[in-house]
Amino acid sequence: MINRLIEGIKKTEAPIVVGLDPTMKLLPPSLYAETVRDFGETPDAVADAFYKYNKGIVDAVADLVPAVKPQIAMYESYGIPGLIAFKKTVDYCHKKGLVVIGDIKRGDIGSTSEAYALGHIGSSVIGGTEYRGFDEDFVTVNPYLGSDGVMPFIKVCEKEKRGIFVLVKTSNPSSGEFQDRICDGRPLYELVGEKVAEWGDALMGESYSYVGAVVGATYPEMGKALRKIMPKTLILVPGYGAQGGRGKDLVHFFNDDGLGAIINSSRGIIAAYQQEKYSSYGEAGYADAARAAVLDMKADIAEALG
Repeated sequence: MINRLIEGIKKTEAPIVVGLDPTMKLLPPSLYAETVRDFGETPDAVADAFYKYNKGIVDAVADLVPAVKPQIAMYESYGIPGLIAFKKTVDYCHKKGLVVIGDIKRGDIGSTSEAYALGHIGSSVIGGTEYRGFDEDFVTVNPYLGSDGVMPFIKVCEKEKRGIFVLVKTSNPSSGEFQDRICDGRPLYELVGEKVAEWGDALMGESYSYVGAVVGATYPEMGKALRKIMPKTLILVPGYGAQGGRGKDLVHFFNDDGLGAIINSSRGIIAAYQQEKYSSYGEAGYADAARAAVLDMKADIAEALG
């Protein structure tokens, strides 16, 4: 799957992943009103609106980007209907030929991590029949429990040829409370990066590992250091756009081959219609506004990379 993602980046010339993170504040009111007519003001109405919203965006951008990243928490907020919308979104994105990165940030003791891995990027056998759960291509993994929590994911990746992105240096303001702590004379995030590189060396694709890393766009100097520590690691970079990251901040996340990173934007794309720059599209044109935002992001990154 890592080879397919790299090929997708090359084909589209867009190292971009669109975060499908719907919330009630981002939904076009008219779209929600439509689902309320069918389901009333219930979790089912929200879930149906989320799916239709995602579908419109995916239809508008699927030819421009190689991947999407739905954040499961946004769907879990609405219980089982929300999770159904998450699964329908994953399936629809696959139909459109997109790689799906499930942003689940799981990580626990060995047996629990194995269950998470099987449920999201693997399968379970019941009565001799194989069943797939959410069926993403990659998932995000929290390494706080150490190798016990990560190796079950890696074992499933090896079997299924799917991948993970391990949290190394996240984009949120308080990430430094733990991630920047000095351990043995070095920041903790560098030690985590070294471990990610070690895990990845044992599970390589053609040029990059099935074990990727998450490094926030809001910390470009740290990204520069981590790029050297993890030369064969594909870096998933959140924090572009709404969180302040711009193309000029991202140069050092890439390798000399112009690859090595994939940049995420969520609100900046899916809610572009709410921005003054794209307001002319109106709420009915939210998907077209998202397409315009992707094209602008692609141009911004291309200019930064030269």
